[in-house]
Amino acid sequence: MAVEVVLGEVTCPSGQLVIMDGGYLELWSGDRVPDDEERPATDFAIVGPDAEAAADSFDRQTGTRLYDIPAHAVAEFTATFEEHCREHGYGATLHAFEQQVPHRERVRHAVAAREPGFIVMGVPVLPIEVPADRPLHVTAVPGEYGWKSMRIEFSDAPVADSWVFGELGVDHARFVFADADALSSWEHVRPLDGLADLVLWGRDQEQVAAEFGAPRLGDTADVAYGWVDLPITEAYQRGLAIETRRNEPGGPKFAFDFRPHSHHWQVMGLVRASEHEAGVIQVGGADILMAMTSVGDGFFPVHLDVDADGLPVALRIDIARED
Repeated sequence: MAVEVVLGEVTCPSGQLVIMDGGYLELWSGDRVPDDEERPATDFAIVGPDAEAAADSFDRQTGTRLYDIPAHAVAEFTATFEEHCREHGYGATLHAFEQQVPHRERVRHAVAAREPGFIVMGVPVLPIEVPADRPLHVTAVPGEYGWKSMRIEFSDAPVADSWVFGELGVDHARFVFADADALSSWEHVRPLDGLADLVLWGRDQEQVAAEFGAPRLGDTADVAYGWVDLPITEAYQRGLAIETRRNEPGGPKFAFDFRPHSHHWQVMGLVRASEHEAGVIQVGGADILMAMTSVGDGFFPVHLDVDADGLPVALRIDIARED
């Protein structure tokens, strides 16, 4: 039997935990109203005596709220919902919010309504009420091809049953476990010290490094060449030049990464240096954990383990299913 590996501990002073693809935290608005000029959208509430039945059968999102409907699709989306209600005889309508619902408020609503999740621009977010008075252990079970599962524990009570809780879609090969209030302080891209790293690697890394004068990095770095601690503007301009070189037809084959000194950069530095590809940093008075899936991107079923009284014991993410 495989032995659980401890990845770290999470603290959640607000009592409301968020689990999602950590690479998408750039989208997180916290207590602010989401404001994306390039992708304007509208949020709706389904209201009326048959709101829940209409929401369940319409089956676009979880619960009676529909978030991030693209502005260009609102008219068609509304008409489709109205036709659905007429067809099934539901007394329900869509009520548009005056402004989009902040992501922190989406967490509060989902927890209060006992809804297992919501979306942020199509990205699944799983919020859950957890103990606020103690650290929460995050562990993983090794499998043949990576982690078999990952688990965050809320109680040491014996598990009596397990329920399907939801599903996490991941495009950046990483999970984040974070306090919902703390995420309002998260800086995903903006450098905390005004600096950034620019690194490169790949088949033709020596050639590109020579062309651009990129120094060789130390043995402790996760890549061979690049610049560290550059002023953010200089790093960005160099990155544009390197991107142009990479995109030239018949040009050298290599990859590069622009790494502003943000919270994301801090925790990913710990992840890269960790034997188990997990790291913990403190943000907004809470310990936040980032952990790689070990199997890349995908959709991962999530189960809620409960005790004999139906109270939550742990949340478990199934990762690598083995035959």
